[in-house]
Amino acid sequence: MSSSYVSLVKEGIVLLDKFRTDKRCLDDLIEDALKDLQKIDTLQRKFVLDVVSGCIEYKKLLDVVVNAFYGQKWKQLSRGDRSQYVIICYLITFALDELGLQHFRNIIISLGIKKMHTFLNFFFSNLTSWIQEEWNGIYEAAFVEKHWIGPLLRWHPDINILMDQLAATISQGSQVKKAPVKTTEPREFSLTKPKPRPLPLPELIPQQEKCKPVPNSTYRAPKEMQIIGEIKEKNHQKAEELLYEANMTQFRCVNPQKSGHTQRVIAQIEEDLDSKLQFNSFYSSGPPPNNEANGCSVKLNNAAILRREALYDRQVKKELQRIQQLLEGAREPSSFLQWQREMLQRDLQEKLPMTARKRLEARISDEEVALARKQVTERNQKAAQLKKEETAQLMQRYAEKRLQEEKEMRDLVRQVAEAHKNSKAVKEKIQKLKQSIVKEVSEQSQDLLRQALEEEQAKLHRRFEIIHEIHTIESLPHIRVNHFDDTETAGHEVLAEMSLVELKERLALLRAARRMEEEERRSHIQGEKEKKKKVLLGRLDTIEFHRRALAKAAAIRKEEKKAKQDFLQQVVAKDETVLALQRKLEEKKQEHQRWKQTESSKAEPCKQTTAHTVGHTGKHSQSLKEESWEELEQSLMRCIQDAPGVIS
Repeated sequence: MSSSYVSLVKEGIVLLDKFRTDKRCLDDLIEDALKDLQKIDTLQRKFVLDVVSGCIEYKKLLDVVVNAFYGQKWKQLSRGDRSQYVIICYLITFALDELGLQHFRNIIISLGIKKMHTFLNFFFSNLTSWIQEEWNGIYEAAFVEKHWIGPLLRWHPDINILMDQLAATISQGSQVKKAPVKTTEPREFSLTKPKPRPLPLPELIPQQEKCKPVPNSTYRAPKEMQIIGEIKEKNHQKAEELLYEANMTQFRCVNPQKSGHTQRVIAQIEEDLDSKLQFNSFYSSGPPPNNEANGCSVKLNNAAILRREALYDRQVKKELQRIQQLLEGAREPSSFLQWQREMLQRDLQEKLPMTARKRLEARISDEEVALARKQVTERNQKAAQLKKEETAQLMQRYAEKRLQEEKEMRDLVRQVAEAHKNSKAVKEKIQKLKQSIVKEVSEQSQDLLRQALEEEQAKLHRRFEIIHEIHTIESLPHIRVNHFDDTETAGHEVLAEMSLVELKERLALLRAARRMEEEERRSHIQGEKEKKKKVLLGRLDTIEFHRRALAKAAAIRKEEKKAKQDFLQQVVAKDETVLALQRKLEEKKQEHQRWKQTESSKAEPCKQTTAHTVGHTGKHSQSLKEESWEELEQSLMRCIQDAPGVIS
């Protein structure tokens, strides 16, 4: 991985040099880099782009260090190594935690030990002095101390060890003596044998044209089979549903009557439920939908049927306990519920006329606001009409001026075209000569290609004939005579050795025994299913009975609610203030309608007189008119909201 980091840093140095020399935009540089770095991995490409974009983003911060380093060591450095120092400074400051010390050491060794040692010594010796002061001038002091100076000081001991290692390698390299230069020894001149002439390259055989690809419809199954399969699946589901309904309703005729005691208990339970729920019937949502035509209200599974039966059993037990308590002398809250219903009825009779009055007053105020808005819009229309006429005159003058300029330009174009006619004729002659030469050359090349193609086709035809003869020889049948007796054994003298006929008979007997066992098991399972089905049908009958009783109670509550609502509507209709407000609202509506009719009669002649003057500026003027009218309407609504007593 360290070698990959070294190569990635070198790629980043090249990209940074391109950015400095070309002075292009950062986005263009990144697009070109993505094209050049398509061969490497996505993580490596991201590392290179992050390093280059980071050096460009923190250019001011890095230039503080690099410019001072060049100013101090300008005699020993070259300008071509500036990008190396910038990237090393960025890696130390921002990416040292991500790289690690080992990868950073390999990068420094690859870029030159002596140069990097001098730069690191310069950077860490001046970090807490003037470099920190310069960075504080660019960014906030607390931010610089927390994010850059603090992490660098934590890495300082490890960097010192690395710098000592680099100094040791530099000193070892300087102490090593140079090896003595070897002198060249003269040798006798030997003549070599001439190379044989190479064989001439064979001529290229012209390739045949590619065959047309096989269409996709050859490998794709037809849609008709899929459609038929879907239809079969739907029909199968429908048949299963019908079978389930038939099984559920097959024993409906055997419904025994309940005893007299049971019927009296059920009637008592229904009355008690009605007395409990009638006080809140005004807000009820009505009875549930009647699904008696389908035989059963909902398709229930076994667990749901058992839960529903247990629920109804608990309700019946609770009602029986309540009846027992009443018989023993307990009190029933029917008087309190009656008083509660009367109070609710009285409150509704008082509230409904008040809400009707408020609603009518709000509608009357809306009509008055609409009339006031119409008057303001009429004044605005007159002002807009004057503005339209002025703009139409200005547009007409501008159109005449544009026509005059176009006429002058057309004359100039005609003069220039006449001057270019002669040059066009010469160009046409040269073009015709070129076309004739190209045509002759193409005809000769086509003849040569045709001859080569005919020769290759003849060779292929001969090969196909040979292959066809080989296939016909291989396809000839080989006659083999086999004599086999099913009743004889193989003769291996093994215990329980059987012939083929005996083996088939024994297998047939085993299959028959297995089939009989499966049929017995299936009949046993079917009998168990029938027993469970009978039990579930009885439970469904009890559930259906309870459901009908609840639906009947809900229907009674709905009728009572409807009667109460009719009574309240009659009370509201007899209120005198409500009737007076309704008459006033009708008058305002009629006045508004008359205003609309007068406006429509005025608008028709105005449209006929101004249609020919403002035809070419219709869209622009219409948008201006709508914007001005919307602004006026908004201002009028604000005035009405601030002072509502003025209109009333």
